[in-house]
Amino acid sequence: MSETQFLKSKMDESVLILTIDNPPVNVLNPKTISELDKAVTDAQTDPKVKVIVITGAGSMAFVAGADVKVIGSLKSKDEAVSVALQGQAVLNKIESSRKPVIAAINAVCVGGGNELAMACHIRISSDRAKFGQPEVSLGIIPGFGGSQRLARYSGVSKALELCWTGDLITAQEALRINLVNRVVPDGEVLKQAVGMAKRIASKGQLAVRLITEAVLEGIKRPLADGLKLEAELFGKVSETGDMKEGVRAFLEKRQPKFEDK
Repeated sequence: MSETQFLKSKMDESVLILTIDNPPVNVLNPKTISELDKAVTDAQTDPKVKVIVITGAGSMAFVAGADVKVIGSLKSKDEAVSVALQGQAVLNKIESSRKPVIAAINAVCVGGGNELAMACHIRISSDRAKFGQPEVSLGIIPGFGGSQRLARYSGVSKALELCWTGDLITAQEALRINLVNRVVPDGEVLKQAVGMAKRIASKGQLAVRLITEAVLEGIKRPLADGLKLEAELFGKVSETGDMKEGVRAFLEKRQPKFEDK
């Protein structure tokens, strides 16, 4: 396991586990964000890494928001905009990663934590986790994409409700409004997330990355253009050795041995 000041990195087979460790509640200060940015960037070019899992240390929080002391120290509009854009850039990098990123949400997930989780491709939550965008209680608004991703995942009305009231919701409610993919028993989150990550890592990674591109890029386009993109990517993957191995293994009733090429 490698460690920076606020981020621990560990490989479990081909899964990179990134643990945010900024006691007591893993707030996202500038140093934490910078370390996360570097780890995600490095993972994109590391052939050993096939899937990334992001979680929080301890039992109190996944991430309990941005650092309020940093927010309180902002001296100008320009400085505040810069901080928001820097945070958004890191979360955008996570969202646009062609390697799957799974959030293992072990406890409280609010403010910047919820924004981080929403930037991940899949979210697996503990049944005792809480979610929300409580920035309004501080007289501010979400700055790392909360108003935008929440509206896209859960709808405009629910995003306005949560951002206007600052109310927290349960993991079960988060599942109902499509904010998380799965809710699992407390203590099982990381195990379940890594298990899913390993299943994804066992597939042909060329296909995994092209699926990611098809979904993330296609959703930005009209349906007809998205379908055209899918057809083009289907043609691209059909020329690979992995495709030939996958079909051959199916016909021979055995597990495929993908080489990611």
